[in-house]
Amino acid sequence: MSKVNGNHELFERACNVIPGGVNSPVRAFRSVGGEPYFVTSGSGSKVTDAEGRVFVDYVQSYGASILGHAHPKVAEAVKRQVDKGSTFGAPTPGEVELAERICGIVDG
Repeated sequence: MSKVNGNHELFERACNVIPGGVNSPVRAFRSVGGEPYFVTSGSGSKVTDAEGRVFVDYVQSYGASILGHAHPKVAEAVKRQVDKGSTFGAPTPGEVELAERICGIVDG
């Protein structure tokens, strides 16, 4: 993996390989002007950009991220599951359990 540069350099690189320089049409900065910041990490309610600046993340990945970024209990649960494998292309007991829980909560 290549070295992370500052926001401007990353945006220039991204514009060469990603339409509009971002991975979502909502964030195509041509229509709003300026350049995006590139997030390198997140913890709780904050994100850090490629230049080390810290921001309160009001976007939260376009949805309610109630526990914030990298919540320790969520991270531990993800790690436990990844140790079992990542994707199989075949049914798993976990998907049945999840579907049963959803059907038990949501009518119809």
